[in-house]
Amino acid sequence: MPLAPAVMAQLEAQYECLRGWEQQELLAAGKVWPAVRAVVTTGGAGAARQLLQALPALELVACVGVGFDAIDVAYARERGIAITTTPGVLDDCVADTALALLLAVFRRVVQADGFVRAGRWLQGGFPLTHSLAGKRCGIVGLGHIGQAIARRVVAFGMLPCYHGPRPKVGVDYPYYADLLQMAASVDVLVLSLPGGAATRHVVDGRVLDALGPEGVLINIARGSVVDQAALVERLLDGRLGGAGLDVFEDEPVVPDALCKLDSVVLTPHIASATLETRAAMAQLMLDNLQAHFAGRSLLTPLSLV
Repeated sequence: MPLAPAVMAQLEAQYECLRGWEQQELLAAGKVWPAVRAVVTTGGAGAARQLLQALPALELVACVGVGFDAIDVAYARERGIAITTTPGVLDDCVADTALALLLAVFRRVVQADGFVRAGRWLQGGFPLTHSLAGKRCGIVGLGHIGQAIARRVVAFGMLPCYHGPRPKVGVDYPYYADLLQMAASVDVLVLSLPGGAATRHVVDGRVLDALGPEGVLINIARGSVVDQAALVERLLDGRLGGAGLDVFEDEPVVPDALCKLDSVVLTPHIASATLETRAAMAQLMLDNLQAHFAGRSLLTPLSLV
């Protein structure tokens, strides 16, 4: 699908562009484009092997986003194709979305809005909700976004800890090597880890059971990192207290059961979707393209080692 019109205009003013979304039938039929040297894509659209194989002169995949699980990184490595993403510029907005979901679930903001709109306040007050202060927040994936989330939860009086492949140098938050152990010790689990095969369903039924009937799951990472069927089952039968979800396993399809649950807040993958952040992401992508074609070092290359 196309990028924002302003971004498309900038690309087409500087480069000879082939609109890939208009070439899907030709791609499926085995068409090859020998002159294409760079691909611009998004984290959601990615760059599958079929596309990369159809571009024999390809040198760069420039992704507008930090997620690269939809890009065939292994094939790019084999071919020596560089990949750039847009880290840093979206950290704050994604972390803000995690906090928005956290507040919405704990303070039942969506339900309270509906309560007022339906005129139910005239019949009595809204039920009491839960404070964030003093709650234990486990963050899965303490990269740049995870650390931005941690700073925000601290400001709300929460107690952060984290799980990841290894402890972070210079980070004072408690570290858990075992995700199950951390899930059992916290009130809320916030997911900010990469997607892909290595992290598929890392949050499974066992982790959700450890989080427990008072626990809350917040996911602003990728839908693939959660066993969605197990999540729905536990939300339905009360083995998990609630969830705030910005991502899903089969977007834009969302299970009907999730849509009917009062304990869940749902958003349509909007964590980085602000005008300011998307403009900064697009500019970083353009800067990487310009650096590549000028023979300069890429600004934000993805390590393929």
